[in-house]
Amino acid sequence: MEMFVGVGPSRVRNLFQEARQCAPSIVFIDEIDAIGRARGRGGFSGSNDERESTLNQLLVEMDGFGTTSGVVVLAGTNRPDILDKALLRPGRFDRQIAIDKPDIKGRDQIFRIYLKKLKLDNKPSFYSQRLAALTPGFAGADIANVCNEAALIAARSEETQITMQHFESAIDRIIGGLEKKNRVISKLERRTVAYHESGHAVAGWFLEHAEPLLKVTIVPRGTAALGFAQYVPNENLLMTKEQLFDMTCMTLGGRAAEEVLIGKISTGAQNDLEKVTKMTYAQVAVYGFSEKVGLLSFPQKDGGFEMSKPYSNQTASIIDDEVREWVGKAYKKTVELITEHKEQVAQIAELLLEKEVLHQDDLTRVLGERPFKALESTNYDLFKKGFEDGGDNSQAPAENAELPDDSSPPVGDVVPT
Repeated sequence: MEMFVGVGPSRVRNLFQEARQCAPSIVFIDEIDAIGRARGRGGFSGSNDERESTLNQLLVEMDGFGTTSGVVVLAGTNRPDILDKALLRPGRFDRQIAIDKPDIKGRDQIFRIYLKKLKLDNKPSFYSQRLAALTPGFAGADIANVCNEAALIAARSEETQITMQHFESAIDRIIGGLEKKNRVISKLERRTVAYHESGHAVAGWFLEHAEPLLKVTIVPRGTAALGFAQYVPNENLLMTKEQLFDMTCMTLGGRAAEEVLIGKISTGAQNDLEKVTKMTYAQVAVYGFSEKVGLLSFPQKDGGFEMSKPYSNQTASIIDDEVREWVGKAYKKTVELITEHKEQVAQIAELLLEKEVLHQDDLTRVLGERPFKALESTNYDLFKKGFEDGGDNSQAPAENAELPDDSSPPVGDVVPT
């Protein structure tokens, strides 16, 4: 858009004229909402006349009548809700294709593209399969960033080839932020963080539906995280009430460990409580899991700023009470679990203070084998073994899409303190 009247429409006319001359051709318009926003919405009169005239010209050109034969028009936007209705009518943009974040097979294929440019100590398929399992929720740009970071980390340590360790360090840096080993932390704070993370690890170990733990660390990262536990989520499309309850208990494990073993609670659980609140509100008010609220769903709008709620104050009060009660039940179960495995929590915490980073093998030595066996191969199993011994994942099991944002764990399921 420019300040001169008529520039926008003339550009649209020239574009389609050129496309017709080159037919068959494809016209791609990125960020179509810049000119395709619904007309007459907001602004002072005359403020977006130029935008509207540009949109009108686009509508005229796309109206068919044989004038654009051989020309296919594609457009991209992440705000389809604000587009003008006339743009979405049959004959114009009448087919909408949602491009979601890639699943585990998609990430494997994207990794292979970026790994071709790197010097690796193993074949690209070995890395792509394991890294795909390790990066749930990553988009193409994130995957490119992981490969770039791994190359930089290898170069800093003057290695000639990139190893799995470099990739894991790169993923840690992207998820949790830059390591800050020189940050001054008192012994008491460090001990609190160790017990907090140990609580997450032990609670998840003895809960059937918790995600398999990949590693737990008390190395400070980024601006706020004094440590984190990293999991490998299975990216299930559907989740049951029991699964979400166990995830809630696991997230509360850090606060429970502080209370049971140290006797004092700290502000370290703020991020955990935020996630638990969001997850439980989703169960009660969105997924219809609560008997008191009933089979009603009140999903939050994207903006999050609703001027009027679609339910009464009485219903709001019931939702609040239910959420408080459900979180209370989960915390009670978590405290009982941590109390039962008190000695093991202390052992893991002391081991953390000594080694700073623990992997699943370290936990197995202290806690024994996990009492629950997965019926199907999980993303963690794929990470350990690769999809197939032959390195070809063409027969790899189809992976489901992710849970909606309001209840799914964040990328890598980091639990910062």
